[in-house]
Amino acid sequence: MSAPEDHRLGDTHAVERLLRAVQELSLARSLADIQRIVRAAARELTGCDGATFVLKDGGLCHYVDEDAITPLWKGGRFPLENCISGWVMTNRKAAVIQNIYSDDRIPHAAYLPTFVKSLAMVPIRRLNPVGAIGNYWAAERLPSEQEMSLLQSLADATSVAMENVQMYEQLEQRVRDRTADLERANDAILHLSHTDDLTGVTNRRGFYLLAEPALRAAQRDGLDCILGFIDADGLKLVNDSLGHVAGDALLADLAALLRATLGEADILARMGGDEFCVLTTGSESDPVALKARLAAAIARFNDSENRSYLVSASIGLIRVPASVDSSLDELLASADELMYADKRARTA
Repeated sequence: MSAPEDHRLGDTHAVERLLRAVQELSLARSLADIQRIVRAAARELTGCDGATFVLKDGGLCHYVDEDAITPLWKGGRFPLENCISGWVMTNRKAAVIQNIYSDDRIPHAAYLPTFVKSLAMVPIRRLNPVGAIGNYWAAERLPSEQEMSLLQSLADATSVAMENVQMYEQLEQRVRDRTADLERANDAILHLSHTDDLTGVTNRRGFYLLAEPALRAAQRDGLDCILGFIDADGLKLVNDSLGHVAGDALLADLAALLRATLGEADILARMGGDEFCVLTTGSESDPVALKARLAAAIARFNDSENRSYLVSASIGLIRVPASVDSSLDELLASADELMYADKRARTA
């Protein structure tokens, strides 16, 4: 390999280059930003043929980045005691080696495949090093005190930038955590505002918020729906004879067995008092079949559960074709009429 050209900056330009690097490091918001800034500045400040950015990783030296005329050790991890960057971090001082093959701190076998003949290495933060910055030359070279001072100043600025990035990332994580907490809290509040306290199903407000877009989506996809009114029979009698606790339990039982019988995507809501609404958007399109399934579920519940009351319900279901142009309230009115017709037929 022929001797490389001397690309060292003049003293004034070198200081200006350092100041620019310090300013760039002050704006860095990630370790990748720091690496990019340091690998370029480290080469330019001394006119070296290669520079490495090393971080301490437990008992290892991690060569996380490099900028060199040919590949060095990027991505490699080596024991602290086996590499010069480890010596620099352990001893908390710079190493300047004019001939690497005459220095027993250098693992010569690791350098044989490389262009390196001379090197200078400085610690990132001398008090408690977290890494090192290395400069390498393809021909024997002894960097000046000025160059070493510039390189150490770059390393010092790098340590501050790394601390800033860590704090910035912690702040960002706190913001993300706080945002997630707020989103969960808002979701919980929204859920509570749309949920019936007694039965745990959707309330009247939630039904309208869910049912109207569900109907529009079904119409858009060409799907028929079923809309229904369901009224708990005999609630007043249960309240008067067994107390309101029993009446509340009856409503909760009816809601639970309806929810278990309907499809997961179907909308079930307690509209208030003893009235429930249901909207199916795909699991069932035959009102007669759905009414039979609901009636059978109620019968099974009464046969299998030991309650002081019987669960009974009047059911009015209408088919809503995909082509229908009626409003939700108009459709509910039709279902309500069928429910009252069912109630009259049951008590006749």
